[in-house]
Amino acid sequence: MARACDRSGRDVNEITLLAVSKTFGPQMVVEAVAAGQTAFGENYVQEGVDKALAVRELLPPGASPPVWHCIGPLQSNKTRLVASHFDWVQSVDRLKIAQRLGEQRPAGLAPLQVCLQVNVDGGPSKSGVAPADLPALADAVAALPGLRLRGLMSIPDPVEGFEAQRALFLRVRDLFEALRARGHALDTLSMGMSEDLEAAIAAGATLVRVGRAIFGSRR
Repeated sequence: MARACDRSGRDVNEITLLAVSKTFGPQMVVEAVAAGQTAFGENYVQEGVDKALAVRELLPPGASPPVWHCIGPLQSNKTRLVASHFDWVQSVDRLKIAQRLGEQRPAGLAPLQVCLQVNVDGGPSKSGVAPADLPALADAVAALPGLRLRGLMSIPDPVEGFEAQRALFLRVRDLFEALRARGHALDTLSMGMSEDLEAAIAAGATLVRVGRAIFGSRR
């Protein structure tokens, strides 16, 4: 990350490292917390909830619990769990899901931080709102109680080469800037993983999602 920032003329402190801990046990999360990692991403809701509760029990007394991001596709029957146990959701691509999350967010918790997932390269089987439908969805989600719209997330199909990767991420950046010009106070551009985070940072990512490069190969 630091090398990518140096090449792009960016400050590494502008970028959040999200450790993707799916399939890895709570003890590995605790070890990462001890090493200074503060934010973790989970793709599977029940696994994430169970892990967050286990990590809370394993942390030393007085230690702050990590920030938990839901980054996987979200079905209606899982929204209550997410609204109750996660701090962020990066995979909102339908108004119905956002409405349920806002309605089910417990009153004693801070607003759920939300990113809209955009399908920037148009893969028909992929999650994410189409770019043409993004402005209307952003307007609607920003108006919902219990939520705070923070930005965009995207997972483009893999492409070979830095410039090809960067070009896809720049398309997401353009959508992000268009929403800001529309009046949305966005600050989070979640894009880039272990294989392409350098191109994502060059294109303006403020959060990168890294699993394998931190925890090793999936179990």
